Amino acid sequence: MTAVSAASSQQQTLDYYNTNAGKFVASTANVEFGQLQGEFARRLPEGGCILDLGCGSGRDSLAFTNAGFAVVPVDGSQEMCAATRELTGLEVTHATFQEYEPQGQFDGIWACSSLLHVPLPELPDVVAKYARALRPGGTFYLSFKLGNFQGMRNGRWFTDLTEREFRQLIGQIPELRVDSIGITADVRPGRGDEQWLNAWCVRV
Repeated sequence: MTAVSAASSQQQTLDYYNTNAGKFVASTANVEFGQLQGEFARRLPEGGCILDLGCGSGRDSLAFTNAGFAVVPVDGSQEMCAATRELTGLEVTHATFQEYEPQGQFDGIWACSSLLHVPLPELPDVVAKYARALRPGGTFYLSFKLGNFQGMRNGRWFTDLTEREFRQLIGQIPELRVDSIGITADVRPGRGDEQWLNAWCVRV
């Protein structure tokens, strides 16, 4: 993928979320994610600091805030930032994954269905940047659609990954090791045939 087409796909993806914010929030805000959120929270110190990377509707930022964590939400879509701000009352940073420069260190990074919008050639550098923002022993949760598709789909760029491809990705990042990987079905109504790769990585 050329730099021009990468920039174009990113803008198209952001345009999608800005244009369809209401529809997206309605379809995701009340989805039951308690099991994954709980698994993430159990890996963190009580009251720890979480970077919600690609916070979307703010669903997860709210859950982690209510659980007593300090949450820093970030999203590249202005409308998604507004949705999170309205839902949580938190200060939300508007920046793309490539633009955002983490300040300080985090106990956990939650990248739920977000970094899948980064083209594969850019993923190692993007993931490595955020890995360096984790405290030693910190947890990095990432999820991708399971598969090997790369391209525009339903108005957005998607990088789908198999477990093998994901392990190859993390193998390029010395700051991280894969702790565990699980495959789950999509929990949204009518989408149970779609599968997700859920990965738990640890900062070494």
